[in-house]
Amino acid sequence: MDTILEGPSLAALSCGKAVWLVVLLHGVGADGNDLIDLALNWQPIVPKAEFVALHAPFPFDQAPVGRQWFSIADRSPDKILGGIRTAAAILDPCLDELLAKRRLDDSHLALVGFSQGAMMALHVGLRRRKKIAGVVAFSGALVAPETLGAELASRPPVLLVHGEGDDVVPFAAMAEAKETLKAAEVPVRALRRPGLGHAIDDDGVIAAGDFLVQHLTAKKAAADHTH
Repeated sequence: MDTILEGPSLAALSCGKAVWLVVLLHGVGADGNDLIDLALNWQPIVPKAEFVALHAPFPFDQAPVGRQWFSIADRSPDKILGGIRTAAAILDPCLDELLAKRRLDDSHLALVGFSQGAMMALHVGLRRRKKIAGVVAFSGALVAPETLGAELASRPPVLLVHGEGDDVVPFAAMAEAKETLKAAEVPVRALRRPGLGHAIDDDGVIAAGDFLVQHLTAKKAAADHTH
């Protein structure tokens, strides 16, 4: 049975129990170690958040090392969507478990993904019945946008960040995702990065940090606890 494994994590900088959980989802051929360092930039500004990087459930099928959420050996839309759905059926209960272990609910969860991980974050984040705190998608895409209308279960705020020079996931994917999300009344912001390839740059990291601060605030946490 292929399962998702908890990879490296960073505890909340504030003393005591984490109030927020930020889950990082890596790209194809990498693993959780690839993204955890990003969280070092965000820890000081969201000190009550714990960051956990997951290892995707399947071994990368095109190299002896690395993991994948789904295979890209066959890139036909049906195959990709099938792969995403298979991975989502593993990721969803994993997120439930991570939250339950920390006694947090969905409103205290944010997903941050890169590339294939961004596709997973968008797919799962918008289909969870209870609204999560937010989704940050770097260099990703909204896979099978035509399915969103029927499957949308909640509308968490979304930040899309994409390099104009991306030769792996086309830059045009960002505009398509933005239009689809806007049409579905999902709050979305898009940041284009001129000259950037398939990567995350400092401006993207800063924008994601601002987004996390905005949606993971102490005031909101306090309000949640009073209900």
